[in-house]
Amino acid sequence: MRPRPRIASVPPLALVGGALTVGVGGVYLAGLLLTGGDIEAGTTVRGVDIGGLSRTEAVHKLDARLTAAAPRELSVTVGDRSGTVDARQAGISYDAERTVDRASRTASDPVSVIGGLFSSGGGGAVEPVVDVDEDKARTTLGKLAKTLDQKVRDGAVSFSGTKIQQVTPQRGAALDVDAAVDTLRSAFLRDTANAVTALPVHETEPKVNAQEVRRAIRDIAQPAVSAPVTLTTEGRRITIAPADLAAHLTLRPDASGSLTPHLDAKGLYSAPAVQRALAGVTTTPANATFALNGDRAVVTDNGRTGIRITDKALGKAVLPLLTKTGTAARTGEVAAIRTEPKLTGANAARLGVKEKLSSFTVNFEPAPYRTKNIGRAVELINGSVVAPGETWSFNRTVGQRTESNGFVEGIMILDDQFTKAPGGGVSAVATTVYNAMFFAGVKPVEHGAHSFYIERYPEGREATVAWGSLDLRFTNDLGHTLYIQAESTDHSVTINFLGTKKYDAITSVTGPRTNIHQPAHMVNNDPRCVPQTPLEGFDVEVDRVFHQNGKEVKREPFHTHYTPRDEIICTNAE
Repeated sequence: MRPRPRIASVPPLALVGGALTVGVGGVYLAGLLLTGGDIEAGTTVRGVDIGGLSRTEAVHKLDARLTAAAPRELSVTVGDRSGTVDARQAGISYDAERTVDRASRTASDPVSVIGGLFSSGGGGAVEPVVDVDEDKARTTLGKLAKTLDQKVRDGAVSFSGTKIQQVTPQRGAALDVDAAVDTLRSAFLRDTANAVTALPVHETEPKVNAQEVRRAIRDIAQPAVSAPVTLTTEGRRITIAPADLAAHLTLRPDASGSLTPHLDAKGLYSAPAVQRALAGVTTTPANATFALNGDRAVVTDNGRTGIRITDKALGKAVLPLLTKTGTAARTGEVAAIRTEPKLTGANAARLGVKEKLSSFTVNFEPAPYRTKNIGRAVELINGSVVAPGETWSFNRTVGQRTESNGFVEGIMILDDQFTKAPGGGVSAVATTVYNAMFFAGVKPVEHGAHSFYIERYPEGREATVAWGSLDLRFTNDLGHTLYIQAESTDHSVTINFLGTKKYDAITSVTGPRTNIHQPAHMVNNDPRCVPQTPLEGFDVEVDRVFHQNGKEVKREPFHTHYTPRDEIICTNAE
């Protein structure tokens, strides 16, 4: 008997509960056979039907349709500022191939395939895939940040005149470029008409907030300009107007963000109205003045104490009053510095200012410029007090010979010629001071004679000065205070040195002229030329001789060289 042939395994068909069932694998295979691997019918991407198309057909269709429908610009905000992003420049677009891949994966998914066998058809909507060139996106966002980033702004309070002005604080918003790339991707995919996408930002809170601005206005700014500030010192009053206070008051944030008042004390001190107010209170110290009764020095004025208020003292007094209101509360004391003069009627005898040490007078031809310049130099020198060991300077005492210092243009010697220059004639005062110094016996430190000899001065015993190059200086080495008395007329200047004599007498011995040179003759057509008469040049030695108890105790030689004074004939003088 032949064996029964075996039936090939065709799993897994089974009769279960009277019904024929097929295994899952078989069903999936059957589905693939039915679909043939194409995109499932009814599959759409943003309304574009790609169902039943081959992959290549679907890619071409989506390339054409999605690209045309893609948004060209995306409306965005960075903080509270608005802008747009060009999608193409940012490298954002739909990726048709990857979108079809997504649709195909969905169609070949076992669940989808098996479900498709039993459904009425329709693959459904598939979201497109967005491609982003991140380098382009970051570059575009970086440019956007430059225009839309908002710097943090602190609140502030200031003044325009006495009007209070405020700056509203503002939160800072800086675009987070890295995070914004994904946000742009989502915005492009969302593609909702007129949609505005808020890009991610890093926010910075202002250090000075609106609440602090309101407090500073209420507690500082408004009281500061509410009324004048009145200061008292030495029984006198100084009133400072609100406009001057506001002009030099600023409110600055401290480490905690609180606005605090800062007063520019130097600026306030220098304000014209404040200077006028201070002038009514402050005084400069004034030394005692003297007259001569024979050779004895007699006090004619006891001097005056100086009262000075510094800018620091002014600021220290004003600042606490600025936050006060009401007239009484805005009144305070300001500290003053009292400066005693070097020489007073009370200390004159003790300091040794008791007699005439020397006196010298120089006469000159009257001229308006000489009278003006000599008188101004005398005014500045008169009353000079030179303490023991102190060095007196003509230039420091008289100052630069300028119009602002009270001098006018005159005739002086420059480069061995008479010429016009500011301060001409002042050398007459220098020569007078030099001779008074010579006969008082004090120590010369710096002096220089004129380049050529001038007949009205004693030869070898005269001096000139030039600002910045030549000074007349001496040191008081007599052991007692010196007082310089100066006076002038329209044709003379006299200088007296008062103090205590160290020597009985001081005399001068002038030697013969030596090394004589004859002058030249020249013609000058310079419009500023000054005619000049000729005079020989020579050397001369002068001895200062000190006498004590009727005897010569020492002798000091002074050598002077004079160049010839050339004759100058002016052909084009003014």
